[in-house]
Amino acid sequence: MPPTVKRHMSIAFVHLSDIHFGQEKDGSLYIHDDVKERLIEDVARQANQLPGGFASGVIVSGDIAYGGKAPEYAAAGAWLDRVAQAAGCAITDIQLVPGNHDIDRDEISHATSWMLREVAAKGETELDRFLGSAPDRDLLNRRFCGYEPFAQAYNSPLDMTGGRAGERTVELAPARFLRFIGLNTALICSRKDEEGSLLLGARQRVLPKTAGEELVVIAHHPLKWLQDSEDARRFVIARARVFVSGHEHSPSVRVERVRDGCDLMLLAAGAMVPPTVTDEYTYTYNILQFEWDPVTDGLVVTVHPRAWDEDAKDFQADDKRLGGSQRRITLGCPNFRDGAGVKEIAASTAGQSALPSASPVIIPIVHEEGVLEERTEPSVPAKYSLLRLRFFRDLTAAQRVSVLVRLNALPSDWGQALTHSAESHMLENLQKAGRLDQLEAALNEIEAQSGNEENNQDG
Repeated sequence: MPPTVKRHMSIAFVHLSDIHFGQEKDGSLYIHDDVKERLIEDVARQANQLPGGFASGVIVSGDIAYGGKAPEYAAAGAWLDRVAQAAGCAITDIQLVPGNHDIDRDEISHATSWMLREVAAKGETELDRFLGSAPDRDLLNRRFCGYEPFAQAYNSPLDMTGGRAGERTVELAPARFLRFIGLNTALICSRKDEEGSLLLGARQRVLPKTAGEELVVIAHHPLKWLQDSEDARRFVIARARVFVSGHEHSPSVRVERVRDGCDLMLLAAGAMVPPTVTDEYTYTYNILQFEWDPVTDGLVVTVHPRAWDEDAKDFQADDKRLGGSQRRITLGCPNFRDGAGVKEIAASTAGQSALPSASPVIIPIVHEEGVLEERTEPSVPAKYSLLRLRFFRDLTAAQRVSVLVRLNALPSDWGQALTHSAESHMLENLQKAGRLDQLEAALNEIEAQSGNEENNQDG
């Protein structure tokens, strides 16, 4: 189940996009490393000015890597740890989605290329046909072999049957929730993609609707890059309040009035590390702040854009690209208003971290005639989130199997391929069984052995 965190009344996130770890060549390595160091310092300064003095998490809207390779994600993980620490949140409080550079093009075989061309030409029916076949599905998903364990580590897993790319729910105010939903717009990305050629598919674009809950949708590509952009756009307009994208490296924000009392904010991010730096395309990132407006029962989004200043060689407030250095927008939220009669959820401690708590959160699903059902989303213990991160991000596939075997979590008669989703299910079983201490001990032992082997090789 996706984790749910308790309410804050005001929450903020560091928003990064298009970091492109691994694109550096020659002297650009030193330049980009310097920019990344300055960003960490800037994040610390900006987070200190937020309510409570910290950000609740980090959102990455795709293209973490440049070539979709494991070493690129290892470098990204080490850097994101430091970004999270500068923001004042846990290193597990990171949500991400894949971009076109998060596929490994070396894994695109002739058969895969043919399948992707067929889907691009024939659309969703062909996509469903390939996803319905286990061998075809496995071949298509090989492109994400570097990204997928990294995403699992941050509890933003890809649904390998064509579904969404993870989600998290935050209680913003009494019976007012934000659900952050990730989309995989790189689902049929190939070596080179044209605008209008990509595809979400119905499993992703059919967004949920729940009284008292508004959606923040995170994607890498803007909607115009999708074949099914019109259907996707209708769902986004009808169901979401905020749509965040990257890819084009050109920051922009606009608000569309859907109808009276209902708005949609579309935020396009610039690149944290663009391939080529110019006056137009420079290093950028955002701080996104969300607040509940009790007067209008709406959502207030404040965008704090940050951009690289070539003279200062540091990040500064960007008053050019998004219409001001602090763009404050109040959005009409019909789902918040529909949830006005919902029983109030017990208050949590003000100013707490965005780490999930151990107790479940009940989200009432309300219709005009009253509460019909309740969706229970158990929060994830902080210790489990950290162990999950270490398991998927810091261990090799062989080491992960070794841990599961040591803990008897892998059935002795297991005869299937050990997918990341299967590994995730086994970890959840260990957590539910109260075996986190045993999992931690096994991880420590594996990592100690790995360290000893490296020392022996160096010697």
